[in-house]
Amino acid sequence: MTIRNICIYGAGALGGAFAAKIANGLGDEVNVSVVARGAHLAAIREKGLTIVKQDSDPVHARVTATNDPSELPKQDLVITGLKGHQLAEAADGVAGLLKDGTRVINILNGIPWWYFHRDEQSGHAERQLPEVDPDGKLWSLIGPERAIGCVAYQGAEVIEPGTVQLNGDGRFHLGEPSGEMSADLAAISELLGRAGITITQSDRIRDVLWTKLMGNAAYNPISALTRARMNDMMANPAVAAQVAQVMSETKAVGEALGAVLKDDVGALVNRAGGYGPVRTSMLQDLIGGKPLEIVPLTGMVVALGKLAGIPTPTCETVLALTIQLDRENLRN
Repeated sequence: MTIRNICIYGAGALGGAFAAKIANGLGDEVNVSVVARGAHLAAIREKGLTIVKQDSDPVHARVTATNDPSELPKQDLVITGLKGHQLAEAADGVAGLLKDGTRVINILNGIPWWYFHRDEQSGHAERQLPEVDPDGKLWSLIGPERAIGCVAYQGAEVIEPGTVQLNGDGRFHLGEPSGEMSADLAAISELLGRAGITITQSDRIRDVLWTKLMGNAAYNPISALTRARMNDMMANPAVAAQVAQVMSETKAVGEALGAVLKDDVGALVNRAGGYGPVRTSMLQDLIGGKPLEIVPLTGMVVALGKLAGIPTPTCETVLALTIQLDRENLRN
């Protein structure tokens, strides 16, 4: 796989960090473009992208920036930084960037639209998910065969237009839906690694997805409902108990669909107490008056629980409350 043209579609927090690191780390070896909007786009056009991180020098890069993907040439690699509830609306734009052999990485929390493609564990291979791909446009226009799964462990926040703050050293897991350790996966991982992005290749990417979702399905909506940062939320024993219950239900659903999840819920809850005063991405969106990423996280735990015959009563309660919170927040 030859990778020359790379587009980051949705250059917010994580997407912007990817774009800046790739452009800064690989220089003229690649052509990096971003699709962004609003004040963030204006700042990127004017002064480029900047990454700041405690105890590290800032990383700065100039990239081609547009809000119209049709202005860009066909790409070798497209990396989307959009959240799961935003991605379907971008299907046409992403599809216009594709040529034969283009691969697409979706940096997503939660259950992705391609989840059941070539899935041999669940018994639901090639089942589509209208909850995250309502009109099937991601499946039909992009195609699950192009997808490479990505699970991100990296706290990030746009602190001002054009500037992304990273919390700690991130790591990213990449994997083919089929589980194959393909040549494309190796080439992409090697290139991103040379750009300073820590990559782990996985032959069981769904296990990694569910492990991350155990946290996201709990921390994100509960932090939004309580408006609490991670350290304050987990310092409250009653709230921490609800976090643990959501995690347990999420783990049960994942295992019923064939995932192998080795992490103990109690250990995860104890570990979360050391996260510090971090705002989850959903809390950031709530404060910013943006639509919340509900369905790909807790919503999909409930939906797939019904598919697998696993009860998820705490997740259902959290889901109902968070949906109402989102409605009221957007109304105001």
